[in-house]
Amino acid sequence: MIGLLKGELHEIWGKDKWKNLFAPVDKAAVVLFRMGFGFIMFWEVTRYFRHDWINRYWVEPLWNFSYGPFNFSPMGGIAMHVLWVILGLLALFIAFGFLYRISTVLFFLGFTYTFLLEQGRYLNHFYLVVLISFVMIFIPANRYYSLDARIWKQIKSPVIENWCLWMIRFLLAIPYFFGGVAKINPDWLQGYPLRIWLLGDLDFPIIGPYFTEYWMILVMSYSGLLLDLLIVPALLWKKTRRAGFIAIALFHLMNSELFTIGIFPWFMMIATTLFFNPSWPRHLRNFFKNKHKLLIEKEDLKQFEDYVSGLNRKPILIGLAVFCSIQLILPFRHLVIPGNVHWTEEGHRYSWHMKLRSKKGYTTFFVKDKADGVITEVDLYEYLEDWQIEDMDGKPYMIWEFADFLKKEYAEMNEDVEVYVDALASLNGREYQHIVDPNVDLTSFPKPNFGYASWIIPLTTDLSEQRED
Repeated sequence: MIGLLKGELHEIWGKDKWKNLFAPVDKAAVVLFRMGFGFIMFWEVTRYFRHDWINRYWVEPLWNFSYGPFNFSPMGGIAMHVLWVILGLLALFIAFGFLYRISTVLFFLGFTYTFLLEQGRYLNHFYLVVLISFVMIFIPANRYYSLDARIWKQIKSPVIENWCLWMIRFLLAIPYFFGGVAKINPDWLQGYPLRIWLLGDLDFPIIGPYFTEYWMILVMSYSGLLLDLLIVPALLWKKTRRAGFIAIALFHLMNSELFTIGIFPWFMMIATTLFFNPSWPRHLRNFFKNKHKLLIEKEDLKQFEDYVSGLNRKPILIGLAVFCSIQLILPFRHLVIPGNVHWTEEGHRYSWHMKLRSKKGYTTFFVKDKADGVITEVDLYEYLEDWQIEDMDGKPYMIWEFADFLKKEYAEMNEDVEVYVDALASLNGREYQHIVDPNVDLTSFPKPNFGYASWIIPLTTDLSEQRED
């Protein structure tokens, strides 16, 4: 306990490991994370208004590829704009620690609702925001340096349970580790899709002119793989922590220049500071104020011990075990599904396969009237926006969703139809090949969820068979 008073002990781990999940650690780094999360999410909200993305994604489309089993529909234009205004206010409330519990619950529900409205907009960092905003509901990050702690002084405490810190660290480690594991695939090890993408960034400072060289592509590919796999151990080990943080910060800065990935690099850089000593913000403050005082008072520790002693720990431990198990198992589910996951897309989402495929496609739908056998080509632009069609190309699960939608649309006109699809796709520059069996009625098959869909044609085109365009 003396170590905590001096700000030296930041991870308590003894013989009774489960008990030590409830040991006190300095809350300073978690509070800083709370502020960073809130302000970055507010920035993200402003981007949606600046770029008119609310209209583009949820107001203008006639139909959205919503996620089952929820199958939510967007609210009206005004309501969607009001929702995003509320999300912005909630993000600020979280940053300032105002009505924190209510704000985190409402932010999680509101953001998750917008996430579930459109499958074509799936991004790994949006999924990460959903997970973190959920976990923050249960982490009392508002008991220090917050408006709540000023209003309700009895909740003020500079320490927090050890599991709170490690839960956020766990969620940050997941994308790094599984992102590295996902890179261990034949295409990435041969430099694809980086070899395609980097040709558009030859003006990148210093190394850009070398993006035409195969050796540079391999250096970039293998460096990214090793960094993802090794960064978490490097951040956990005190001797390599600073070097690891510098390396990952440079990596994120490079990604922000090379790719359009929004808030993700900046969010991860701020969040990764959680791997440092939880007292580092206090040390920094004391350094600039030229003070050398105890970081945590004994009275605060006594108050914390009284609080923790009254906790029912079993539900917390069960909740942590279930949540963490899901996050560890879900990314591996594609291993039990036949086929190349980047081609079939089965098991691709929620698995942290980030920037691992370049996919292009052409998709044509046909409806066959069962009554007279007449086949009609569907004009996609009558139903979908340009960006929806582009996102659907090459993604079998979205192709099935739209086929099912067409079936229901024609049923409302008292027409019983079959839906056939001529879908060609190209993975990482390969020649185009069929991705969906054009000879089957897709609506005769159940919705593809987590299993194998027999109507998806396996990838047979070799990487050496490159397109000329």
